[in-house]
Amino acid sequence: IRHLDNTHSKKERKDILRWFKEKPDAILTSVSILTTGFDEPTVENIILNRATKSLTLYYQMIGRGSRKLPGKDEFSVIDLGNNAARFGLWDAPVDWQLIFKNPDYFLENITSDEDIEREFKYKMPEEVREMFKNSDNIEFDIKEAYESAVNNGEKSKKVLEESIDQHAQMCAENSEDVFDARILARELGDDIRDRVKRYSRCIINNTKNYRDWLFEDYNRKLRSRINEMFQD
Repeated sequence: IRHLDNTHSKKERKDILRWFKEKPDAILTSVSILTTGFDEPTVENIILNRATKSLTLYYQMIGRGSRKLPGKDEFSVIDLGNNAARFGLWDAPVDWQLIFKNPDYFLENITSDEDIEREFKYKMPEEVREMFKNSDNIEFDIKEAYESAVNNGEKSKKVLEESIDQHAQMCAENSEDVFDARILARELGDDIRDRVKRYSRCIINNTKNYRDWLFEDYNRKLRSRINEMFQD
């Protein structure tokens, strides 16, 4: 693996690109150097570790891997910048005429990262799901529960209380004792963060400090609820 950016001289760049071409299974990282004007047909994997609001740049970056060769019928894209969610998949049809005729409209309607991530849904990894195999239901719709609470004139904190009860039940029914359950609760960290984030958006208090406090408070109450369940 080697790296290339604008601090390298022309000679160094030439040497690095030659190495990349000749080295089997080579990995080359770069910053704003190989996005356009670079052609190496053997590239099989593209990792986009950046976001862009430029549709043409999006296609140019992915295009580094789209060159066909004998024996190369596919390539992979790992998108870490929400670009596919913003513009669609690389092979999706694009109405270029509409964009050229209405560029301002196109730019104004590019989906923001916040809106994109708002639609992301946490999916429990298979290895974690296996730890909770005795639980039939591991899903909890925070937004739906919040709207139900508001419509019934109940306090919003009831939503988190119900979520904590479900998580505590999941830990209890997959553990032999309270100690196992509390250890198992640690595996729910990502799920808890997702629920806390969705809840904070519902109550329009989405600051990082508040979410961090809410996450800690959630875990503290979850441990207490687990203790209560085993005492009962």
